[in-house]
Amino acid sequence: MAETLKVMGLMSGTSLDGIDVAVVDIETEQIRPVAFRFTPYQPDVRTRILAVSNAFTHTSALSRLNFELAELYAQALIGVGVAGIELIGCHGQTVYHEGSNTLQLGEAAILAERTGIPVVSNFRARDIAAGGQGAPLVPFFDYRCFRHPSRRRVALNIGGIANITVIPAGAALSDVTAFDTGPGNMVIDQLMSEYTGGMQQFDRNGEIAGSAAPDPDLLRQLIADRYYGQTPPKTAGREQYGVEFIARMKKSGAPFPVLIATASCLTAQTIAKAVGPEPGDLIVSGGGVHNVHLLGLLRDALPNLTLSTTRDFGIDPDAKEAIAFALLAHETWHGRPSNVPGATGAKHAVVLGDLTP
Repeated sequence: MAETLKVMGLMSGTSLDGIDVAVVDIETEQIRPVAFRFTPYQPDVRTRILAVSNAFTHTSALSRLNFELAELYAQALIGVGVAGIELIGCHGQTVYHEGSNTLQLGEAAILAERTGIPVVSNFRARDIAAGGQGAPLVPFFDYRCFRHPSRRRVALNIGGIANITVIPAGAALSDVTAFDTGPGNMVIDQLMSEYTGGMQQFDRNGEIAGSAAPDPDLLRQLIADRYYGQTPPKTAGREQYGVEFIARMKKSGAPFPVLIATASCLTAQTIAKAVGPEPGDLIVSGGGVHNVHLLGLLRDALPNLTLSTTRDFGIDPDAKEAIAFALLAHETWHGRPSNVPGATGAKHAVVLGDLTP
């Protein structure tokens, strides 16, 4: 009988909204989600993460956050319950990422010390060392969960950044491609926060975007960015879509509802361009699944694809990435590679992450 390992996956993404913790029972061929919990960041923590992201900052601020975030992660893990957990996979909080280097905060030694459980962390560095971009790493999970013998499937995650995993019908792992399509919720969220004076961090159900028409000239300018025409592998982050991007949008002089509508169209149209018109299934996860307006834009832009969410496959859309890092930790624990060179650009497959016993 195959060994079952009970693993906790921990994820805090580019949206900076908080900490996702998933508990997963994993066998060689089976992944069974057991529990999921989201713990929001307090506003001051989010502000300090933003302050060290996409900016020159003092090393003391980075060092303090590295340990503080780890303590918050440990509290989140313990809050879910660590009894019976045999391994933790911690993605950490990305504060900088470009093709040849990356930095995730959240000291693994703190997690191991507070929980008494081995921790796999720092997943991206080994892929970069092998010539990859260190992202995206979730395609290994997408392939394991969504591959179909006769249908093309595209797994779309709409977090702060949107990314896709393209799984051709009957694909081998080497056939899989994946990349960041551009902004997901990040631009919309920043505009909403400024529009509401920090009272709302996201456009609930896309209500604000749906109340206005996008600015066609601004949208054309934004879509003309060379990133969208680049050949994968490619990754995006707050470096491209942070405060400077928002300032560029505001220079148009358009009212905030129009800017939010434009940002929503930018997300949908850049995703649609990346997915392409070929028929198949579009399986959506991430915070964007809750934006009814955005999903409507995607349906309109991709009429040849059947849109569903990971919930239809037994996976909470909000939990998918935390579950994925539990799986990656499981593979590392067993000494097996889990990057997808066709997604990251690495020269070869590698065992990811550092193990803190």
